[in-house]
Amino acid sequence: MERIHFTIEEATPVEPAVLESQGLPDRSQLPGRIAALLDDARDLFVRVAEPRALTADLSAAQFADVYGGEGLNSPESPLESIFPKAEGLALFAATLGEPLSARIGALFAENDPALGYMLDAVASAAADHLADQSGRRFLERLVREQKVDRTARVLPYSPGYCGWHISGQRRLFEFLQPERIGIALNSSCLMQPLKSVSGVLVAGGAPIHKFRPRYSFCADCRTHECLQRMASVVRE
Repeated sequence: MERIHFTIEEATPVEPAVLESQGLPDRSQLPGRIAALLDDARDLFVRVAEPRALTADLSAAQFADVYGGEGLNSPESPLESIFPKAEGLALFAATLGEPLSARIGALFAENDPALGYMLDAVASAAADHLADQSGRRFLERLVREQKVDRTARVLPYSPGYCGWHISGQRRLFEFLQPERIGIALNSSCLMQPLKSVSGVLVAGGAPIHKFRPRYSFCADCRTHECLQRMASVVRE
């Protein structure tokens, strides 16, 4: 079990990721008011966010039990064929802290929805970034321990996506106990604070992360982020 306290620099997402998530162009094409909102939101994020994470290594057999959850997963999913090929597995949970979620809510309550929306976008991009940063830390440790070589790649996979039912959060929480870093799970399997992320870090050669998005649930997916994720491990 490893607790990670990220620096605010490590947790802050790159600007293009925030803009892309909102369908906005790069800064050079932004209206001045929107650029100012982005700057204000990033400044608020730096002052309020409390980024931290918890990870725990586990075997393929242990993860199979976690992944099985309550038996509600899709009949077929990418992860069930990926994780048996992994050279390393670790559950993770990461959060940006309750003060950040509270500040977002306060902005809307104070009738400042524009800044509230922009801070929410920065926080959402940062939560995804923390998952990637947790994966980076995991890979660096595996390389140091000579469990993988430097050609290995790590991707995070989370309940609620690509056939892993959201109820899988319960089994994940039983094993990892993210309450240790202030993350709770409600009856709908949503995490509190809201700007939190959890799942499994899968380490292995880039080819294990590749699959064809032709599963039954793919037709309902609007983003197809899996294509970008697979492309990212190939580029690296």
